[in-house]
Amino acid sequence: MAETPAAQPARHVPVLLERCVELLAPAVATPDAVLVDMTLGLGGHAEAFLQRFPGLRVVGLDRDAQALALAGARLAPFGDRFTAVQAVYDDVLAVVERVVGRPVQGVLADLGVSSMQLDEADRGFSYAQDAPLDMRMDAGSPLTAAEVLNTYPERELVRILRTYGEERFAPRIARAVVAARASAPLARTGELVSIVRSAIPAAARTSGGNPAKRTFQAVRIEVNDELGVLERALPAALESVDVAGRVVVLAYHSLEDRLVKQAFARGATSSAPRGLPVEPETHRAYLRLLTRGAELAGDDERATNPRSSSVRLRAVERLRPTPDHLRTVTAGWAA
Repeated sequence: MAETPAAQPARHVPVLLERCVELLAPAVATPDAVLVDMTLGLGGHAEAFLQRFPGLRVVGLDRDAQALALAGARLAPFGDRFTAVQAVYDDVLAVVERVVGRPVQGVLADLGVSSMQLDEADRGFSYAQDAPLDMRMDAGSPLTAAEVLNTYPERELVRILRTYGEERFAPRIARAVVAARASAPLARTGELVSIVRSAIPAAARTSGGNPAKRTFQAVRIEVNDELGVLERALPAALESVDVAGRVVVLAYHSLEDRLVKQAFARGATSSAPRGLPVEPETHRAYLRLLTRGAELAGDDERATNPRSSSVRLRAVERLRPTPDHLRTVTAGWAA
């Protein structure tokens, strides 16, 4: 019997939950603290924080209306301690300004495609199930996977597959997609899986899991502008937190993790020119790294929660306001 959407929150297992709680606790355990969950999903992380910190308020963002509805039902017992907002998470600073009106104490982002989106066959995110070529996180967005695959020039498909999927057979796959769509527009994920499988040499299909994995990742990232959203969201998230506030990000592939690493390192490194006898105050680091490199899930969690197998966690603490020469976004309360 198919599982109903209402049952999904009960089986959703938040990734690296205990580590997220440990890292954010010093900031969100304070009186009147606010935590922003930038990627609410089914609300697993948010629920745990609301349960463990009775004075905490959580603001949850998600672009997916279905996920927002399910999480809202799950978190309804917490009353006005939880606020749901439908928004793409690069709008986090504007949401904080509007909903909270002051800097918050914590920000959490669990990136990538959610468990619900993977499990809902008709969303088209999974290469393991035949479904319409959709892949939209927000069903109201205009761009679908079908449009990308059926209308983008071959050279653009190659770029997407190489850049977002790190696919070494990108030219072969793009050429096969263009040849297939010349007969009839692509409409189903099963068609795409078959095209990719036939385009990749047999010897390369014997290891590394489903050969379509990287192609699906690349098309999904393009459909949802995931890297562009993340690049805009990181400075906005950092400007949303108060001094002594903390930001924790869980990434699931190297492209996401690289952006997080660069944004955090930029704030945790002096911006003063080398060789100055005294470091100017305005050039001192304004972030402190809380993790040494990217942290991975342990063996036990990877065994029980497959989604954790590729996670990379990084966290920072704000030491002081962002220096003017490094600020790319400005909070309304700082204007």
